[in-house]
Amino acid sequence: MLEEVFAILKRVDAVCFDVDSTVIREEGIDELAKFCGKGSEVAELTKSAMGGAMTFQESLKLRLSIIQPSITQVKHFISASPPTLTPGIKNFVELLHSRHIPVYLISGGFRSIIIPIADQLKISHDHIYANRLKFYFTGEYAGFDTEQPTSQSGGKGVVIKQLKEKRGYKNLILIGDGVTDLEASPPADAFIGYGGNVIRPIVKSKAKWFVTDFNEIMNVITSDQNI
Repeated sequence: MLEEVFAILKRVDAVCFDVDSTVIREEGIDELAKFCGKGSEVAELTKSAMGGAMTFQESLKLRLSIIQPSITQVKHFISASPPTLTPGIKNFVELLHSRHIPVYLISGGFRSIIIPIADQLKISHDHIYANRLKFYFTGEYAGFDTEQPTSQSGGKGVVIKQLKEKRGYKNLILIGDGVTDLEASPPADAFIGYGGNVIRPIVKSKAKWFVTDFNEIMNVITSDQNI
């Protein structure tokens, strides 16, 4: 099974990353909850969602109904609590860009929080697929866009299927830490489980390849190594 992943990685034509606990060290929604004074209540729901105990949309709706973030809170959070890039991710993305391999961010998190991360990594905003928060004209929380595929269980797979159909990718790899990533392969041609920030047992046990350091993946791309 590992040989299959290596073979696809050697001819990879697109790489999709999960964001929370993969590209960045934190879980964005948990950090937003802490910022809004709802941290402990939301952390347990995030754990349940990432472990597959409830549908992603159920979890997202519950967590946001607890946080009720206003647009002002979200803006203050973005400026006051910038996320921490995972060690090695910047070099990894630079390597992919240098080889003209498109990079996408596919997340169950929020686009407004992910845009500054994409900017740090020089990833185009049209390569971000994430959820959109909605606000009333007063700036108060009004829900989230349920039409976004990433707001639903299986949504990452929907995005990847659309990318493959639209762009013609034949060797697309998805890298992530959670169940929502694991379940998106297929349609992703290969999935690499990432545990450098948090190890989720179900992902570690079911991923054909599980790594804790992006250098492990970079070494395969840049060498003639075979398994």
